Amino acid sequence: MDNNQRNLNLHSQNLIAPCGMNCSLCVAYQFGVLDINKLGFHRRYCPGCIPRGENCKHMADACEKLGRGSVRFCIECEAYPCKRLKSLDKRYRTKYHMSMIENLDYIKANGMEQFLNKETEKWKCPKCGGRICCHNGLCLRCDLDKLVQNRKYRWDDVSEDTNGQT
Repeated sequence: MDNNQRNLNLHSQNLIAPCGMNCSLCVAYQFGVLDINKLGFHRRYCPGCIPRGENCKHMADACEKLGRGSVRFCIECEAYPCKRLKSLDKRYRTKYHMSMIENLDYIKANGMEQFLNKETEKWKCPKCGGRICCHNGLCLRCDLDKLVQNRKYRWDDVSEDTNGQT
């Protein structure tokens, strides 16, 4: 296993954002780990909310407690789940096949270690064992060609390819 594969499968609670997002599933995180911009993409890389010193990319600007770092996870707040988290969760459930609220509830009920184990299995690429990206449903090791052909590819997209064919 090379360093990129090892880093992509990093089993770390530091990659679980306060909102419940598993940053290792994020396209910006995976692009950085695999350094995919060298293939002609121009996407900002992200090491994850906690590793980059941001308490939460999605929520910290709207939540004083997260902004100050007073809580590690939204579930620790008496307002959980707040309106902002519910809205974010709805978008992620609809577009990206994951729920931040389900993630946080699972962590609360079962602990971080069980959550990380469940995520590893749920998002494992059946071809190479790498990590599937929640934003497009692709393993960026095995299915990068789909993203090269259609840079806006989303979960089983059957829209026109770059040649105008369906």
